[in-house]
Amino acid sequence: MQKQVAYGEAIVRKYPEQVVIGIAKEASGKCNPIALGWTMITSGLPPMMAVSIGLPRHSLGVFREADGFVVAMPSEHQEAETLFYGTKSGREMDKFAEFGAKLERACEIDCVLMADAVANFECRKVGEMLTGDHVLFVGEVVCSHVNEAELDRLYTVGSGYKMGGLRRG
Repeated sequence: MQKQVAYGEAIVRKYPEQVVIGIAKEASGKCNPIALGWTMITSGLPPMMAVSIGLPRHSLGVFREADGFVVAMPSEHQEAETLFYGTKSGREMDKFAEFGAKLERACEIDCVLMADAVANFECRKVGEMLTGDHVLFVGEVVCSHVNEAELDRLYTVGSGYKMGGLRRG
C-alpha cells in the first residue's frame, strides 16, 4: 500500500543510482569532465544517450559549444576521481590534469576517453532541451569502448556523495 509523502522524502529511495562522467571539449582545447547522476539511454536504434547538467554549472556552456561528448562509466576504483570531477569546477582548473587522469583519444569525436572506466561512449550531439533547472543533452552513440579488464561499475549508493560498487551476480 502506498502513502502520500513529500517529494524529498520519496526521492531518496532511488539509490543505488548510476553515475557517469560526462566529458566535452572546450573551445580552448581543454577537455572538461563532470560527474553526473542523471543519465539515460534514450534509443536503441540508433543508439542514443542523454545527460542532464544543472544551469549554474560551468560544464553547461562547454556541452553547449561542443559538437559531441563522451559518457564514461567509471569503475568502482574511480570513486575519488569521480567525486573530484563532481565537486570541482573546470572554470578554475583543468580537472583532468589536476587529478592526473589516464586518458585516451576518442576515435570519432574531438574528445578523450577515460582509460580506467568500465566503458566509454562517444556521442555526436543531436539536441538539447531545458528541463527546469537542468538542460538535457542528447547524443547519438557513434563509437563505443570497453575496458579489457573485468571491472565493476561505480554507483551512488546514498545521499551525501556516498559511492561504491555493486557486485555482479
